[in-house]
Amino acid sequence: MKWWRIVGWVCLLGCMISCQREPSARFKRIEAWKHADGQLKVLSTIGMIEDLVKQIGGEHVASLALIEGELDPHTYQLVKGDDALFCEADLIFYSGLGLEHGPSLHQYLQQSEKAFSVAEEIAQQNPEGIIWIHGQPDPHIWMDIELWASSIPFLTEKLCQKDPDHRQAFLVNARKLLHEMQGYHEEALLALQAIPSTERYLVTSHDAFHYFAKAYLANPEEQTSALWKHRATAPEGLAPESQLSSCDIRAVVDYLHAHKVSVVFPETNVNLDSLKKIMQVAKEEGLTVRLAEEPLYGDAMGEAGSSGDSYLKMMTHNVRTIQKELQIR
Repeated sequence: MKWWRIVGWVCLLGCMISCQREPSARFKRIEAWKHADGQLKVLSTIGMIEDLVKQIGGEHVASLALIEGELDPHTYQLVKGDDALFCEADLIFYSGLGLEHGPSLHQYLQQSEKAFSVAEEIAQQNPEGIIWIHGQPDPHIWMDIELWASSIPFLTEKLCQKDPDHRQAFLVNARKLLHEMQGYHEEALLALQAIPSTERYLVTSHDAFHYFAKAYLANPEEQTSALWKHRATAPEGLAPESQLSSCDIRAVVDYLHAHKVSVVFPETNVNLDSLKKIMQVAKEEGLTVRLAEEPLYGDAMGEAGSSGDSYLKMMTHNVRTIQKELQIR
């Protein structure tokens, strides 16, 4: 064996050993959360909840998300170490409304006295705001910033009950966050309503954008009727886990024809297979349909340092990406 190959193998082996010894960023976050002294330990199933908890709790709360990165919250099953997180947590927040339907996780959340559903609280306070798809409640409420912000009083109340000594700090942070989110909601509405109505149609990988379409793409008169539903469609349902049928593909291709849609949007944690099949059929029928340059954040926020590593950054990315792509002809 040539000497440079030997050196190469030695370097590779050394790198592998080093990588194995270096704790992952996820491991470091978990360890820091476990050893947080004097802070309320809050575990949230998804980042969109965890980020709000972090903003409200500030320095008095250690906040951690159970499901990170591109993992699918719809099908997430408990893994080794999760039970320890549940035991350590003082409070657990989850979406509910069928989002976390992996059997092991769903069962734990239903049985735990420390676990509280954010989406189900919103549904109880504002039943008219909940969207139903084929007889199922749509859990993707965070896609409407204003509606998602309505969870802040509930989250704040639970934090205050668990840590009354810092009630005033929680209330101040909550008011600030409510104001900030209302501002982002109004900016999103202004930006997307500026696009001509004939171009405000959205095709994504799965049905995660109904709240978004109703809040930001529909005309005001459509929002008070069922007509807003025509503003968005997707080949896969509320959970991106089903096999596509020829009828599913046909329905989306017909939508592309009917509304002269020329762009489809991938999502960060959903594979491209369904959209590629649709684009192929559309091409065979003479339609020119392209894939958006950047994927949208649907069921998951982005990694640290990305354009979607906080809830409001995630939503800003989605608004700007959709605005940019829908204006390209």
